[in-house]
Amino acid sequence: MRYTDSKQRSAELLRAALKYMGQHAAALNPMTFAVWYEYAAGMNTRLSQAIDVRLAGNLPLDDDAIASLYREYILDFDEIALQRASGDLQRIMANLVDRSAQTGDQAQAFGEHLQGFDRSLRSGLGTVPAPLISEALGRIAEMQDVTEALQQQVASGRHEIERLQGDLNRARVEALVDPLTRLLNRKGFDQKLDELLRHAATSGGACSVVMMDIDRFKSINDTYGHVMGDRIIQAVAETLRGTVFEPELGVARYGGEEFSLLLPLFDRAAALALAESCLRRIRAMRVPDRRSQNVMLSVTISAGVTSVLPGDDAASVLARADGALYAAKKAGRDRVHLA
Repeated sequence: MRYTDSKQRSAELLRAALKYMGQHAAALNPMTFAVWYEYAAGMNTRLSQAIDVRLAGNLPLDDDAIASLYREYILDFDEIALQRASGDLQRIMANLVDRSAQTGDQAQAFGEHLQGFDRSLRSGLGTVPAPLISEALGRIAEMQDVTEALQQQVASGRHEIERLQGDLNRARVEALVDPLTRLLNRKGFDQKLDELLRHAATSGGACSVVMMDIDRFKSINDTYGHVMGDRIIQAVAETLRGTVFEPELGVARYGGEEFSLLLPLFDRAAALALAESCLRRIRAMRVPDRRSQNVMLSVTISAGVTSVLPGDDAASVLARADGALYAAKKAGRDRVHLA
């Protein structure tokens, strides 16, 4: 699920989004609301940066601009790919239908000619006029050409359909990946969490979730700019990927500067140990500022750990993990809290 804010939080975001909508020229429709809601929530970094650039340059945020922002930063990539593939598939099938119809018409004409040839053979006195034989041979050669053309069209269509299938498979994968970090994105996280909960319900085994947040990230952006902020996010993502290396475990960029770990077969103690290992490795990171190679930035993260309990759903697990993360922040940051 893309939006998981509480009723109180979503009401605050609603008011903020409506304020933005009132300040700009785009029509008051669901697409415009989605753009401004995600901007107000700060949940879509690339969208926020694109809007900030337009605002800084006094560029209009009208219907065309909002539609472009929605398509590029909100509309699911797999949906776009599906629409494109659907159009390509319709074109392929239309071509095959046309070619089959043409072949059918020519096959009917060929059949009628063969019937005439048969009648001539039966009515003749053992001899067939040379022109009739020549015409029959010509019709056979023509039918062979038409059949070969249909076979080539079918083969070409099959190859193109296989290509489209590959494109769709890649699109499905890309739709679950955050472009900045190459970790799972929010959609991929939601799907992986559903798998985790189903596994816990059927196997009864331990499963845990870790929510993480870069400490004081806003001050990094304010001091060093969004480019440096993105490099910090990428460095944290790479460190998490290197720490959580088992392929069955899920590492996701939950949104903005937030990350999550989805840990099947991890109890609270194992999840706590892994989270603390992540904190130590991130604490040891040094990210150079390219504008001044003498400046090496370091960051810390806070984490909340919880295990899946009987009867849990996605909302209850995330609420507990978020609560633990908030407690870690409140206790001084750069630490893990268990819930």
